[in-house]
Amino acid sequence: MSVKERIEEQLGSHDVLLYMKGTPDFPQCGFSGQTVAALNAIGKPYAFVNIFEDPEIREGLKDYSNWPTFPQLYVKGELIGGCDIVVEMYHSGELKNLLEES
Repeated sequence: MSVKERIEEQLGSHDVLLYMKGTPDFPQCGFSGQTVAALNAIGKPYAFVNIFEDPEIREGLKDYSNWPTFPQLYVKGELIGGCDIVVEMYHSGELKNLLEES
């Protein structure tokens, strides 16, 4: 299975998926930590992939999404964005609305 197929399978298996550095319990960068905090504050379930555990996904996702940094939040297979966008959407209420629809 190619890395693109693996990414598409992961995205198809979860309505809300966060590609991050570390885990929600132990984020390994501040940006991943801020994104997790925003998601946790909303309280809707989400899945995650620790990109440090899968270097192939880490590199392949940059090409797949055309987004060079992490974290990357996807809702229903669509890239929402990274930390700054997610936190901004959280503060505006847009993230809560988006997650409640998924």
